[in-house]
Amino acid sequence: MQFAQRLQPLQFNVFAEMDKAKAAALSVGQQLIDLSLGSSDLPAEAHVLEAIAQSLHDSSTHGYLLFHGTQAFRQAAANWYEQKFGIKVDPETEVLPLIGSQEGTAHLPLALLNPGDFALLLDPGYPSHAGGVYLASGQIYPMPILAENGFLPVLADIPHAVLAQSKMMVLSYPHNPTAAIAPLAFFQEAVAFCQQHNLVLVHDFPYVDLVFEQTEGVIPQAQSLVPSILQADREKSVSIEFFTLSKSYNMGGFRIGYAIGNAELIKALRQIKAAVDFNQYRGILNGAIAALTGPQAGVKNTVATFRQRRDAFVNALHRIGWQVPSPQATMYIWAKLPSPWQHSVEFCTQLVKQTGVAVSPGAGFGKSGEGYVRFALVHEPPLLETAVARIAKFL
Repeated sequence: MQFAQRLQPLQFNVFAEMDKAKAAALSVGQQLIDLSLGSSDLPAEAHVLEAIAQSLHDSSTHGYLLFHGTQAFRQAAANWYEQKFGIKVDPETEVLPLIGSQEGTAHLPLALLNPGDFALLLDPGYPSHAGGVYLASGQIYPMPILAENGFLPVLADIPHAVLAQSKMMVLSYPHNPTAAIAPLAFFQEAVAFCQQHNLVLVHDFPYVDLVFEQTEGVIPQAQSLVPSILQADREKSVSIEFFTLSKSYNMGGFRIGYAIGNAELIKALRQIKAAVDFNQYRGILNGAIAALTGPQAGVKNTVATFRQRRDAFVNALHRIGWQVPSPQATMYIWAKLPSPWQHSVEFCTQLVKQTGVAVSPGAGFGKSGEGYVRFALVHEPPLLETAVARIAKFL
């Protein structure tokens, strides 16, 4: 049996190897503390669950849901965006529901890339961004992001020969895995760069709300602490932005997200989507509408919870001599490997084998991620401190 060549780059997955290591640790009796996956352990809000529950008893929600049936959700997303960033959005032409934002980042390359075209991706970066490019038979040019540059790419370093074959650039700030924030000035630079080189600018924005400190001078709106790419591209000339309810509203398992941006890009992604799937169950969209339009105290509580976890975990690491920065955003700690460790996969596999503490190797996010590990703060502070105690013995 022969398979398409596009599957070749997808065969090895560091995170699949870590799953094997976790299973092996469990098989010998280790008590697992899993800090490797960024899946929130917090519940969705009661009013969100009630909206979904009420839908279950409405038989009109049980059929296929086509684009025009999502109008109420698109309007809610447009209103939410305008309230947060002060930019008007047309819910008919500039908003598209998605089955999680990962659907958008994975499918958009199919609309943009011909075989051999380049996509410019952050290195390290979220693995599904690369997966979508490979499925479209495109090539990846990794843009290294280093601590000395604030984990922002140096756009002037991209070779002209690569730019001549490139169709898209993918950014994502606040950033997974480094937790870095990008200022509006960088987004303005990126928009101008993409306009100059005829590139589509894609911004994956799952951590829009998970920000712990206000960054002075970034954006004028008091409601948001990090910029939207459309604040740098108010005409929506080259940009599309992906949002999800997984992080802000703890709805990861419900698989609900949306895209906002350039109408032509929305139309092209909608064409791809139409060939692949219908939309989610209408009840999930009703829950999402309740989340976007209802009380936002739950979002503030989620942010406060992850801030508390960040502080507890960073302080615990500092007490054992592992100096790590305290991030301003996301649910992650991006940490340089302690001496004498050099290889992140070896460190992570040995750590889970000997202690039951599972973390993500930086190499799994790209070449420039080697030498780092990522901790996901998906447990309460006492368990996080237990994990650090086990790490201390391991070190």
